[in-house]
Amino acid sequence: MTTGIFGGTFDPPHLGHLIVAECARSELQLDRVIFIPASLPPHKPDAAVTLGTHRLAMTRLAVTGNTYFAVDDREIRRGGISYTVETLQELSQEPQSGELVLLIGQDNMRDFSLWKSPERILELSRVVVLTRPGLEFKSQSARRLAMTLCEVPEIDISSREIRARVREGRSIRYLVPDAVAAYIKQNNLYGR
Repeated sequence: MTTGIFGGTFDPPHLGHLIVAECARSELQLDRVIFIPASLPPHKPDAAVTLGTHRLAMTRLAVTGNTYFAVDDREIRRGGISYTVETLQELSQEPQSGELVLLIGQDNMRDFSLWKSPERILELSRVVVLTRPGLEFKSQSARRLAMTLCEVPEIDISSREIRARVREGRSIRYLVPDAVAAYIKQNNLYGR
């Protein structure tokens, strides 16, 4: 069993997240991809983040229908700042996890050395860098950090843009799954 770990704020989860996760799953021949919404992301300490229960619910709605995708709520349940190393440590103790493959965006690779216990993360998982639109990939940096590259389509959708569009009363159709759009509207998330 090979398990892809795809963490993030998912505020909200969007089609870009789903597309790159599916491309990585297929390209890397992962048996499954687990989406793990962060409770409080350490790299956004002052940012206003939507309640974890909402982000968790939206992520579950987003992955519905893909039998290779699952959602794990451990970071939301744990609360506080979410550190990847702690989650990987827990997952590594679960026999059903198998080999762990941490999927990170290319923008995160630049700051990887600043993460909590980066060496331990590299011991617990195979780290795969997903390409990001507009960023040049420095393969030497990745090799030095024992990371591999996975080229995924350049999907220029951001959660920040989606939140702004909702605040402005603009359409988010085809940016998020329909069920996520309905959830946002029903719960008056990102409103004015």
